[in-house]
Amino acid sequence: MAILLLLQRRGQVTAGEVAAELEISERTARRDLEALGVAGLAVYPVRGRGGGWRLLGGGRTDLSGLSENEVRALFLVAGPAAVSPEIKAALRKLVRALPEPFRARAEAATSAVMVDPEGWDRQARPRPAPPHLDSLQRAVIDGEQVVLGYVARDRSESRRPVSPLGLVAKGWSWYLVAGTDAGLRTFRVDRVTSVSSSGRPVARPEGFDLAASWSDIASEVDRLRAPVAARAAADQQVIGFLRARLGTRFGLGPPRPDGRIDVELRGHQIGSLAAELAGFGSSVEVFDPPELRARLAEIAAELAGLYRPAKPRSGARSRAR
Repeated sequence: MAILLLLQRRGQVTAGEVAAELEISERTARRDLEALGVAGLAVYPVRGRGGGWRLLGGGRTDLSGLSENEVRALFLVAGPAAVSPEIKAALRKLVRALPEPFRARAEAATSAVMVDPEGWDRQARPRPAPPHLDSLQRAVIDGEQVVLGYVARDRSESRRPVSPLGLVAKGWSWYLVAGTDAGLRTFRVDRVTSVSSSGRPVARPEGFDLAASWSDIASEVDRLRAPVAARAAADQQVIGFLRARLGTRFGLGPPRPDGRIDVELRGHQIGSLAAELAGFGSSVEVFDPPELRARLAEIAAELAGLYRPAKPRSGARSRAR
């Protein structure tokens, strides 16, 4: 849609211009332009010097034929991807091109979902979308309170009214950020057992921002899940491996005068964090806490004892050349 709007505005574009405008590669831009033509839209290439891509007959895109569900789906997908000013501008143009009844829901859909691609620890396996995800998306977009059936971590079941404010995809897991009588709360969508409409409007906190709220929530969850914090220095060549190993439990600090990098590492327990770091050997030096240093020293002594070279047998003679 952004490419079509660009064609309408300029009349003719090259793949390079599309790539620069939307911050994609020329190869991707060329592929997308060709895909528009294959899809039956009046987009065609002009060969030779001064060529590019045009809309046949100066055609115009008509978004009035989109159904309300199609509009919702389009903006739910496009919203989390709107990372560049150009795409955000294209979404604003799309909103203005929509029929009046669809505009509010399109704008709501753009901010209804946030994608946080990094999992809590290492990358989890792909999993299917939770069964009640669509119902919660509609509730967020429509601004309607729902009664949520939910199974907590301790397996206790409850039903409670909530004000759905936004959905976050964290790795392969989905979370609902919602207002409750007890304040802002987060629910794992795969633990939702039912969603019932209440007919009441959402009580939205003034100035609520999904990205900012999720940042605070994720930081608190990280702290609770990994209460052991360690200060260390790591060789530059292992930084990527540490990040891959620890995920969100890894924090990068400034470089040190000796060429190493200050890092913050978190773990669930002293023993488990020591086990994760032991394989890095001298590439990671822990400064604090003392308990973690002591456990790493114990592991080193255990390994040294296990792999100490065997003493030569008594009476064995060595050969000399």
